[in-house]
Amino acid sequence: MPYSAVFLGIAGLIPFVAMPLAYQLNLFSITQSAVYFVQYSAVLLSFFGGIHWWDAISNQRYDKQMLIAMLPTIIGWLCLVFSHDVKVFGVLSLSYVAVLIYDKFTLSLPKEQVVSYISLRMALTSVVVICHAWMIYLLV
Repeated sequence: MPYSAVFLGIAGLIPFVAMPLAYQLNLFSITQSAVYFVQYSAVLLSFFGGIHWWDAISNQRYDKQMLIAMLPTIIGWLCLVFSHDVKVFGVLSLSYVAVLIYDKFTLSLPKEQVVSYISLRMALTSVVVICHAWMIYLLV
């Protein structure tokens, strides 16, 4: 995996860690932290749908993969609409796990790239899920 991908992946975790921490350090209210967290999470989830859109077009697989590529964006948007509900954090968290599993079995990458990509995604997704749980803990 290229260093830049690892670096950017880790950098992408900063808002997930920063928002609950900002609340605990009295920098933001719980409402601000929760709204900013959901906004970032929804946008990032949408990005993963784009990976499948590109994969479907690149490999001329216009079947269900292209339709499924839209799900992260739709789920993210719905989570923004219903961002006042704590269940949104669970939906987003489960969506990250579901996309990771779908990536593992669907993406058309050479085997060595799939292994390194999925390994990186598993590590990053684990932190993302923990941060969603952290926000749920702070909200209830």
